[in-house]
Amino acid sequence: MALPKEPRQKMINLMYLVLTALLALNVSVEILNAFKTVDNSLTKTNAIVNASTTTIMKSFEVKMQQPESREKAEIWMPKAQATVQLASNAYEYIQQIKNEILKRADYNPSSGDSTFKEDNIDIATKYLISEGEGKKLYAALDQFRKQVIAIDPLIAKEFENALPIDLSIPKTTDNIKDWSTAYFNMTPTIAALTILSKFQNDVRNTENRIVNFCHNQVGQVVVRFDTYAPIVGANSTYLFPGQELEVRAGIGAYSKNAQPQITIGGRTIPLDENGVAIFKTQVGAGGGSIPVRIKFKDQEGKDREEVREIQYTVGTPTGSFVSAEKVKVLYIGLDNELAVTGGSVGDEKVSITIDNGTVRKIGPGRYLSNPATPGTAKVKVNADGKVSEFSFRVKTVPDPVAMVGASKGGRIQANVFKAQQGVRAELENFVFEGVNFTVTGYTFYATGAGFSEAPGVMPNVGGNSFAPVQDIINKCRPGSTVVIDEIRAQGPGGGRKLAPIVFNLY
Repeated sequence: MALPKEPRQKMINLMYLVLTALLALNVSVEILNAFKTVDNSLTKTNAIVNASTTTIMKSFEVKMQQPESREKAEIWMPKAQATVQLASNAYEYIQQIKNEILKRADYNPSSGDSTFKEDNIDIATKYLISEGEGKKLYAALDQFRKQVIAIDPLIAKEFENALPIDLSIPKTTDNIKDWSTAYFNMTPTIAALTILSKFQNDVRNTENRIVNFCHNQVGQVVVRFDTYAPIVGANSTYLFPGQELEVRAGIGAYSKNAQPQITIGGRTIPLDENGVAIFKTQVGAGGGSIPVRIKFKDQEGKDREEVREIQYTVGTPTGSFVSAEKVKVLYIGLDNELAVTGGSVGDEKVSITIDNGTVRKIGPGRYLSNPATPGTAKVKVNADGKVSEFSFRVKTVPDPVAMVGASKGGRIQANVFKAQQGVRAELENFVFEGVNFTVTGYTFYATGAGFSEAPGVMPNVGGNSFAPVQDIINKCRPGSTVVIDEIRAQGPGGGRKLAPIVFNLY
């Protein structure tokens, strides 16, 4: 196995090999910290890949219930389940080795002390080489690889030479021929744990790729919503005579297979392209209510019906009035525009105050509110000595979603992913326009195809550009798994930490 010519990947690979030369006890803090960073990234990635496998297995359960896919699902789901069981056994065995090493390194968090002998070079050497546990590990990984390949001839044909598990002996300066010695001889505790996490990652990626292959023999992943929830709302519940009242109704987790039947005010309302029924009417004096009835089928196919009442009040021309121009909620970190009238009182005799944050006038009847804390805000309107009070909810701007190009993760063509310029943060379905978040940093991790010797890792990348990780991206190809984690974004209300995104390249 030759070392790659590309400098950064060579550096990452050497992290696993250079330890054989560390014969002194004073291992540098920088090297130990580097292994901690890689180990943390591997641990997070293992959890993310495992969640992806769980989603696919849930989709299998759905396909087992569907007449059009049951026959194939009955063939391929047991093969996927066998893969999951073999992977679970291999993963847990490696975890037992890690636990034993931590125990010997005096790791005892139950006593309130979570530190351990990170730089000790004797513990892993003795346990994995002298006591022979490394040979058992090699045998277990080799057996796992052979067993998953043997599950089905199509699996063997697809993955015989393409599984992430690589059991070749790393090339060392003194040309060591023993697998356990090449990886674990004179290796500090934290480095041994990182290498074992790498093998756990190989197991999880092998499991995920085979389970995904089995599922593809049946059909695409089905994401099954847990519940349907009726959604009913109005543009306002306080209006003036002749103003238009707009009622919107639909169901959450909307699907074309679960089209609801909606009546509003006794009339059946057709649905728009988003599955929403829109009812408009001009209101008269006084006030009233409008009944909304929604009939739909739930996840079990049972008929359900929900009835809601939209209550509204019609004000008089002499009454004061406040409305949020954009929404009925005030958002922290944004300029929330308010329209204020004093009824029959002229604008020069109207003033307002707010008990949560600040408000300033920008023109006749126009104000900008900047609330300070989540909860509620009371706006008081003084119209020539007559005070009216209006309550608003105060919320923070929701977290944006991390994206690469137009994708939020999942399967993506390798050449399409490699053409992207960086990570961006998208605020989806937010009522305000022009509200932006900027990605200020992330951690990049790539494994699978193209990374048989070691994963590609770049922690704490500044900014949103892929330029600092371009050399790792260039090594990606179909079969690679890319994880973008520790994503940080800046926007209204301050900094946010976004959920990681995972891409399976094909």
